[in-house]
Formats: sequence, structure tokens, C-alpha cells
Amino acid sequence: MEIAALNFIEYISQPWHWAFSGFMITVVMFILTYLGKKFGLSGSFTTLCSIGGAGKWYNYFDFDWRKQDWLLVLVIGAIMGGSIGSSFLSSSFPVQISAETISDLSDLGISYPTSIVEGAGFLPTDIFNFENLITIRGFTLIILGGFFIGFGTRWAGGCTSGHAISGLSSLQIPSLIAVIGFFVGGLITTHFLFPLIFNSI
Repeated sequence: MEIAALNFIEYISQPWHWAFSGFMITVVMFILTYLGKKFGLSGSFTTLCSIGGAGKWYNYFDFDWRKQDWLLVLVIGAIMGGSIGSSFLSSSFPVQISAETISDLSDLGISYPTSIVEGAGFLPTDIFNFENLITIRGFTLIILGGFFIGFGTRWAGGCTSGHAISGLSSLQIPSLIAVIGFFVGGLITTHFLFPLIFNSI
């Protein structure tokens, strides 16, 4: 029994096919659509601000947050699932990315971990660390970039998951426009802004 359990853990710890994630997202979308809910994680920040009493100062946060409490449960579940996965089901190797991506990162001066001791590879430690916060490059990428992500998410009326998953599945034209903007912005950032930032700052 113990050997079977260990074999099962080893089996599910291997990289899963991308189609499984797509299938599970579809299942979640069917459930939310049936319940009359809309998927999008950025709304949880609005809910948290409403719980904290921000509605006293800004009408935007003045709503009945209890109608969005299911979203907080979803976020908590995602955090718990990620913690369980990284603690008990993680691979002994860094995340697998293409050789082309590793080469592109190297051209920008960003190293990719060769072992799990150097990092899992999900976030480049050359960029995302506390020491970088006091540099111009780090401030631009982490603080200024984070502000634009938050501002853009609210201005667009949702995040990538909200528009690309929930919006497109319900055939919303504004979501299609937003998703096109996401891709265009990503291409501009990757091919023009990143080289400018990493080579100039």
C-alpha cells in the first residue's frame, strides 16, 4: 500500500499535459456559468478593499462584498493548491522551458537555474529579489510594472484570466479587444521594452 502511494505521488509529480489544464478550466467555466458567476481573479482585490472599508472613501468599493465571497474562496483554494503542489508534488528539476527562451533570457543577462538549488525557474531571481528594489531597473520592473498591471487591469475591467477565459467564452467583444491588447503589449514588451530596459538601465 505504501509503495503504491509513493508510486502515485511520483506519477502525479511529473509534468502534466497542457490539455488537462484546459479541460479543468472548461469544467470550472461550465460550473460558474451555470451558477451565474464570472471568472476573474482581479475582482478579489476589489472585494478585499470593500471588506477593508474602502467604500467609505471611494464609491467604487461601496458594494455588498458578500455576493463575491465565493471568489475569495476560489483565491484561497488556488493558494492552498499551489502550496500543496510546490511542497509535496514539485519536481527535483527547475521548470522546463524551451531552449530558445533560455537563450533569449541569457541575451538579456538573465540566468536560468540549472538545478533546483539555484531556483525553481518560475521567476528569474536576477530580477525578482529585494536587492533589486533599490535599483533603477528593479524599481522599473517590479514597482512601476506592478502599478501598470494593477491600473491596466482595473481600467480594462478585468485581468487576463477574466477577459481571456470568462469574457471570450461568453463571446464578449470588449474581452476580445482586451485580449488582443494583451498580446500586442506582450510582444512590444518582449521585443522592444525588455532589450531597452536591460541594455540601457
